[in-house]
Amino acid sequence: MYPQLKLDNQLCFRFYTVSRLITQAYQPLLKSLGLTYPQYLVMLVLWEHDEQPVNDIAKRLKLNTNTVTPLLKRMEDEGVLTRTKGRTDLRQVIVSLTAKGKAMEQQAQCIPNDLVNSFACSKLLLDSSESLAAIMDEIIASLSENETA
Repeated sequence: MYPQLKLDNQLCFRFYTVSRLITQAYQPLLKSLGLTYPQYLVMLVLWEHDEQPVNDIAKRLKLNTNTVTPLLKRMEDEGVLTRTKGRTDLRQVIVSLTAKGKAMEQQAQCIPNDLVNSFACSKLLLDSSESLAAIMDEIIASLSENETA
């Protein structure tokens, strides 16, 4: 067996596992809002800046528009956002929060802290979150460059 092919030697497996487990940990926290984790990410983008084109939301989430569009459709059906044609460019679709979507921000404000507090290693995460975020941002930037090349 080649050592580089052992599962325990795969950094990507650790990222995959952490991502999956964090998404799983969010589920009970998001349940009261009626959101899935991907929907929560869309809401975070819109709470930062409301009324954005679909393309901008997709870019911010590092997703393709064909992945984001069905997600937005479901969220529109649930009454948390609206999609309208752009005023100057009718090909553009603008996504805006409804009153219900805006109100959810108040309810969601405790979710990040609740998530960290649910981890047994919450002190470790709090102490190293800035450096961990910086490392992850570097990896994302590097992989994003490779994606567009």
